[in-house]
Amino acid sequence: MSELIIREAATADEPELIRMMRLLAEQEPGKIRFDEAAARATLLKFWSLPAFGAIWVVCEGSKPIGYVILTIGFSFEFHGHDAFIDELYIDAGYRRRGYGRQAVAFLEKRARERGVHAVHLEVDRGNDPAFELYRRAGYEDHDRFLMTKWLDREDH
Repeated sequence: MSELIIREAATADEPELIRMMRLLAEQEPGKIRFDEAAARATLLKFWSLPAFGAIWVVCEGSKPIGYVILTIGFSFEFHGHDAFIDELYIDAGYRRRGYGRQAVAFLEKRARERGVHAVHLEVDRGNDPAFELYRRAGYEDHDRFLMTKWLDREDH
């Protein structure tokens, strides 16, 4: 098995990131419609705003096999900066090898370096492998509902 390398994403990674973002969106149980143009525009906008987080590519050797995104926010409840693991994806053929666990640990280290006090994430109901990964990494269910309202779109 090759060495796991996690490196900051560059604009040259865009096609591979879009490929993996599509696979993440379309996987069960939380399958959603993937809008490639919107994903590409969001990716480019995010790269232009480094204060809001970063994207890393997860590689086995030199081969990209996944990615992870950290987004930074601010919370009075959590006493300052907090963050979300906004997306974590590992290609299906590379799962259950500890890569997701290593990506989470890597992300937590980078979050601490940025002064983040708490990291949040969301897991689709029924995605038991991801839920178990996060539970073993120390994440807790706070018995709250994540609620969303789109402010700029009529179709959501």
